[in-house]
Amino acid sequence: MRILVHGINFRPELVSTGKYTGELADWLGQRGHEVRVVTAPPFNPEGRVHKGYSGWRYRKESPGTEKRENVTVYRCPLWVSRNPSALRRVVHLASFALSSLPVMFAQVFWRPALVLVVEPTTLCIPAALMAATLSGACSWLHVQDFEVDAGFAVGMLKSSVVKSVIAAIEQKLLAAFDRVSTISPKMVDCLREKGLSSTRSVLFPNWVDTERIFPRNDPSPLRNELGIPSNAIVVLYSGTMGRKQGLEVLVDAAERLAPNKRIQFVFCGEGAFRETLARRSAGLPNVRWLPLQPIEKLNDLLNLADIHLLPQRSEIADLVMPSKLTGMLASGRPVVTTAAEETQLALAVKDCGLRVPVGDLDALVVAVIRLATDTTLRARLGSNARCFAETTLDKEKILETMEREVFRVTGEREIATTERKVSKSEILS
Repeated sequence: MRILVHGINFRPELVSTGKYTGELADWLGQRGHEVRVVTAPPFNPEGRVHKGYSGWRYRKESPGTEKRENVTVYRCPLWVSRNPSALRRVVHLASFALSSLPVMFAQVFWRPALVLVVEPTTLCIPAALMAATLSGACSWLHVQDFEVDAGFAVGMLKSSVVKSVIAAIEQKLLAAFDRVSTISPKMVDCLREKGLSSTRSVLFPNWVDTERIFPRNDPSPLRNELGIPSNAIVVLYSGTMGRKQGLEVLVDAAERLAPNKRIQFVFCGEGAFRETLARRSAGLPNVRWLPLQPIEKLNDLLNLADIHLLPQRSEIADLVMPSKLTGMLASGRPVVTTAAEETQLALAVKDCGLRVPVGDLDALVVAVIRLATDTTLRARLGSNARCFAETTLDKEKILETMEREVFRVTGEREIATTERKVSKSEILS
């Protein structure tokens, strides 16, 4: 089957949407599908175009290694700002939507069977629908992040009039797709609240390769590299460092626990908020910093933790689902999350860690101390986390389910097209 993928994030980005879209395209290619990807040069989470790529030129990457056979990638220009504001964010996203439009139009002549567009960014949706309509392909929207809703929730977008207009446009756009998927049950509920029928809304969760990410029997080599004593308890945050994660409370917790030399905090990642957090933690003896680690060191990084930290701001609960959670669970370590009760994140870690109220520093400190001092609890919750990853988040199971749904929706389109042809011929006769 010919599958056209449209999205701003793609490999070699190591986190979030780019990671999952890259893995999806490569998996589909390995299954024998012909895949074309219209995307941007990698820029996330650093907020700058990666070395070896250009933000101003078009580039075609033909299928190369065996693992990436049948996948052709078209890179389109975009503008990136290191200091994002609401206006700069819109310009950034619009720059890719406009530069990728002619490339998407050109794919019409390739005649894909399926056009899959990934949100973010919403601004790519019109081009994807155009390509699907003109080529007669099925259309599929996959929502990793309700970016517009989240923008209003955190105050980046404020006008109630604009919000109403966008909501009306969004409802019409959603209705135009053959399928719309998203990554958590609560986010599926959000789709239905936007008027999408249950027959066209699909749960397509993020996954983890449980063979690549697994609990080590020996200490992570990163402990020695960072000079962390063997008897220390490592509390790790790893991932994108942006404003919507609510990371300030983690530095506050590290400061509160600085007198306890046995509890060590490690912050790993990149993003617009990293410098602010680094300045706030400067001078704390129990805090260490790591840059974003390459994929071959990911298991070592996740196994560095005795406790994972996963904050979430209450304003964006159930509008996003942190993609980093899958690796945390697969590593067999408990998670402490700041999340509102009954949110998807709270439900996900219910038996795999501890939940504390959003912004409650005292409760966060207590939870970290509890896990740091209770070896049995830590082991039990970590074991539950690994079991959940193996039974619910397995990469092969999730992608095979998605592939079956792709065959189903393209089959529905073929039947509908045949029925229209028969009906027309009957009228003419």
